[in-house]
Amino acid sequence: MDEPDLSRLARTIGEPTRMGMLALLMEGRALTAKELAYGCGVQPGTATEHLKRLQRDGLIESTAQGRHKYYRLATAEVAHAVEALMVVAKPIKVVSPCRRQARGMGAARFCYDHLAGELGTRVTAVLLEREYLVTDGEAMNVTERGEAWFSNFGIDIASLRKRRRRFAYPCLDWSERRDHLGGALGAAMAERMLELGWIERQKHSRVVSISELGHQAMAREFGLVIDSPENDQTVAISS
Repeated sequence: MDEPDLSRLARTIGEPTRMGMLALLMEGRALTAKELAYGCGVQPGTATEHLKRLQRDGLIESTAQGRHKYYRLATAEVAHAVEALMVVAKPIKVVSPCRRQARGMGAARFCYDHLAGELGTRVTAVLLEREYLVTDGEAMNVTERGEAWFSNFGIDIASLRKRRRRFAYPCLDWSERRDHLGGALGAAMAERMLELGWIERQKHSRVVSISELGHQAMAREFGLVIDSPENDQTVAISS
């Protein structure tokens, strides 16, 4: 039986530029080679070679559209692996000009396609406290009370259960060291909040902005008071 080539995978992920590209793609959207190059501070020609290595090792996939080629993470499992590495990695100081964005990521961001950071973990905690969700080992299940709430919120639980993707699971947050909601349900929650205009994606960043409507809705629906200081981009959350 063949064994996973972990040493090759470690060499691929361990190269700083390639790790940076994977982190950028954790935003959940497809990016061009030029966008990934500029995001990692390398020339487009250099980025191309790194992207080829990531694609050969099955970490990313590409789609051609017109004159452009777009790259995205190959699977949700790749995103989960990257997030898991962030949990165990030793923290380092972030130097300017990335410091502000890094602080914002700790407050509210996307972990591939579901909410992470302080916002994600606090919303998940509320769903558990109200017994809309229960933890069952490495999975999460929706209770009868939760079925009604998610339905009212505009999420079709029955449809999500039919997908091949894992339904719901606790995803350990690298910045909070607590769980946020992952899986198809976590993605549906984030998508619904986007549709409602509660949150907004920042361009080419995993950071999430919370709208004024979102401030009001978070307080009403989850009992969370979200404060965004005018002189800072971080989001402080209290309940």
